[in-house]
Amino acid sequence: MSDGNSIDPNDEVFKNLPGGVTLSWGIVKKPSRGPKGELSIPQIVRAAIEIADREGLTALSMGKIAKSLGFTTMSLYRYVTSKNDLLLLMQDAVCDIPVPEESADRDWREEMREYVRACVGIFREHPWYSDITIRNVPLTPNTLKLIDWTLRMMRDFPLSDYEKMSFVLLLNSYARACGLIERDKDVVIKEGYSLDAFSGSIYTAGLKALVKEEDYPHLYPVVMAGAYTEEADNPVGDDLAFGLERILDGIEQYIEIKKTLSE
Repeated sequence: MSDGNSIDPNDEVFKNLPGGVTLSWGIVKKPSRGPKGELSIPQIVRAAIEIADREGLTALSMGKIAKSLGFTTMSLYRYVTSKNDLLLLMQDAVCDIPVPEESADRDWREEMREYVRACVGIFREHPWYSDITIRNVPLTPNTLKLIDWTLRMMRDFPLSDYEKMSFVLLLNSYARACGLIERDKDVVIKEGYSLDAFSGSIYTAGLKALVKEEDYPHLYPVVMAGAYTEEADNPVGDDLAFGLERILDGIEQYIEIKKTLSE
């Protein structure tokens, strides 16, 4: 959480920011009631994340968080006034991941791969993360640091700020999609399902009997070849990595086009 001691919480420029955002920046008044120092926002957020990691978001309540900390529910509301604010703080907290130093040994493609892998890791480590509704553009300190990281990769690209931000959205959207798949895979395996069930290979025979060429003319040859359920060898390799490489190819081609047009 950012240190906002030098910022006036009553400044009009902050009036439209969601409560969770101002809390994340530390630009709020300290609680005036209750013993000083009995609780802190970081303590509450850490406790909430531990519960959500262990039991899921549906099990999370202000009462349960308070009990885990040994305080009353009303004690928490002196620091965090709503559950939505708390969820926003939780999201920002788990986005506090190390941003690697710049290195001449890595090109922008490798950095983008690293960024997507890091984002996917958030979904896997905190399965509840994607269950929180997106209510606005990223506004909290740690989420903005991740965006700053991607913009650093594109610093020398011959693109407008809007084009760069569109690529940020593209990368984040793909990372979210991949993160959801990897999260779900982790969940079903933890529940006792096999990886073969997740990939579909154990269903190949049944699908081949059900999918008829006259009903699914384009899917039929894919199923028969074993590609749909990964029965056959996959020359593409990791599907998610393959998709990311095609996105990076597209970005690279777009940059080359921009360079050509500017000459």
